[in-house]
Amino acid sequence: MDYILHVFYGIIMAYFGLISPGMLNMTALKIRMNTGISESIKFAFGASVIVFVQAGIALYFADYFNKNPQIIERLKIAGVVVFFMLSIFFFLLSRKKLNPKAANAKGNYFLKGIGMSSINMLGIPFYLGISIFLATENKILIEQPYILLFVFGASIGSFLLFSTYIVFAKFISVKVSFIAKNINLILSLLFLALGIFTLVKILH
Repeated sequence: MDYILHVFYGIIMAYFGLISPGMLNMTALKIRMNTGISESIKFAFGASVIVFVQAGIALYFADYFNKNPQIIERLKIAGVVVFFMLSIFFFLLSRKKLNPKAANAKGNYFLKGIGMSSINMLGIPFYLGISIFLATENKILIEQPYILLFVFGASIGSFLLFSTYIVFAKFISVKVSFIAKNINLILSLLFLALGIFTLVKILH
């Protein structure tokens, strides 16, 4: 059961972490509309491969911190900082009108997915902050094989999210401004609440 839960947490965290209209999911959407479902799926798969790597790097550092108890408190403080930064980031996105650019109709979309996902600087801090929070709440274990299961789940979750944008491309493209504003504001408040909650636990 613990194995399944770690995969589940990975899926949920990745799905809702990427749900906000951004560079990757909006590119998947535009490829779907301009080129077709096959190429957009290739892009989504390539991007999800990098999510696996990014989550793996984040959990590696979380594992290192976990094995060095003397820096656990610093780790918790780092988690608070990450949550507050994510809150500010999503709040700023909620104030910005999103105008996705048309996707190029040529090239290897799997490699494009890998390339664009690789320059997403939010991935590693996000999974580091989330894994710290879940570990301190005793929801996940930062040790093998649980790390691999969580990372595998994160990769699946990201692919499912990209697939959601691909399947509902026409609807989302019409509602993108409304969706972006509201989802980003919700995520901003969520990370703010997580940051405050974690900070209160540290102070007590």
